[in-house]
Amino acid sequence: MPQIVLVEPEIPPNTGNIARTCAATETPLHLVEPLGFEINDRQLKRAGLDYWPHVPLVQHRSWTDFRLHQQHHGGRLLGFSRHAKRSYLELEYQANDWLIFGCETRGLAAEVQANCDDLLLIPMSCAAVRSLNLSVAAAVVLFETRRQLITG
Repeated sequence: MPQIVLVEPEIPPNTGNIARTCAATETPLHLVEPLGFEINDRQLKRAGLDYWPHVPLVQHRSWTDFRLHQQHHGGRLLGFSRHAKRSYLELEYQANDWLIFGCETRGLAAEVQANCDDLLLIPMSCAAVRSLNLSVAAAVVLFETRRQLITG
């Protein structure tokens, strides 16, 4: 199954909510440091409830460390950005894809985008809305990926 990668997440409840989604779907969650919180943050734990033991969690000290890990395991790097030109619905997902999301305030850094095999966006009807909440975006993409892989 695909894996979710959060690059320098800043808001504990977002990461906690994503962790809960990962626990429910048995999806590995990768956190790329620096984090905007401590891993034992009360809000992070609260959002993830008592599901943390069921989250396949991997922490990486840097983007470079994550890349070494990813290269060892293979698979495509799929970055998600509001600046992308292609909808996430246009892609045919593969079981070994890495779904990469940037931090809440800055999105994906140029270095990360340059490493991605594809950049995708979640289309929104209202131009006044810049982005979705990180945990919502991750869930939307993960469930579309799973839908394709399970029914495909």
